[in-house]
Amino acid sequence: MAVSVPVLQMARVRQNYLANIVAAIACFGFEAAWYTIFMSTWLNGIGRTMQWLESSGNPAIQYGTALVMALVMATAISCVTQLTGKQTALRGMKVAALLWAGFVLTTWSTEYIFEVRPISLYLVNVGYWLLGMMLMGAIVGGWKKKI
Repeated sequence: MAVSVPVLQMARVRQNYLANIVAAIACFGFEAAWYTIFMSTWLNGIGRTMQWLESSGNPAIQYGTALVMALVMATAISCVTQLTGKQTALRGMKVAALLWAGFVLTTWSTEYIFEVRPISLYLVNVGYWLLGMMLMGAIVGGWKKKI
């Protein structure tokens, strides 16, 4: 008696490195604008001052880390978008929003509730990531690599 076993065909992910880089840079630029707009809310939420911000850390390491992590995130959004269906800007945005809800919103909610942080800071931070991830999703989803 022969039994038929379905064979799963592996979807092939083709990274468009230029799209990932552009998405990361766009998100990085959006982050600069977002946190400039919400600077006082953010600083109040973390209990710091502008003087502290100007004198803390190494900007090259801070900005470099932010840019590299945005690139990692854009690549992940691209992978999930391609592996789960048709590659379009709208699907990229939907995938990004779902990943945001599943990972960013959940982890930040848990952190903020235990750290007893202000809701205003929470809204600034998770709001940025929702919109930033959707921006990256639109770019990597809509920018198809020519084969």
